[in-house]
Amino acid sequence: MMLSPDQHEADLPCGQTDTETHLDHFNVQRGFVPAEPGDREGKARSVHVPALSREEKRRRRRATAKYRSAHATRERVRVVAFNVAFADLRKLLPTLPPDKKLSKIEILRLAICYISYLNHVLDV
Repeated sequence: MMLSPDQHEADLPCGQTDTETHLDHFNVQRGFVPAEPGDREGKARSVHVPALSREEKRRRRRATAKYRSAHATRERVRVVAFNVAFADLRKLLPTLPPDKKLSKIEILRLAICYISYLNHVLDV
């Protein structure tokens, strides 16, 4: 609780200072409740804070810069390998002209037709 310029510390509940109020709020958020006069030895007691679900843990882990960077690197490696595989497949397919640029879908369709043609040749 912040004090306004015309408010005094004596106006705070239970005679707490502004700093004490912030500390109590912080401790409650962290799972600790300040000791009550009836507690033994005046120690703070812990409050059960619900554990994070597996999905929430996964979301928090994926939100880190380190995770995103590693994921982006893995994705780049995957895309490069994918493109190399398409280039290798493209080299095996007959087209005119031989260096004609084909899209990935065109490469796949041409590969299907070529495999079908080879099967037909073997059956005859």
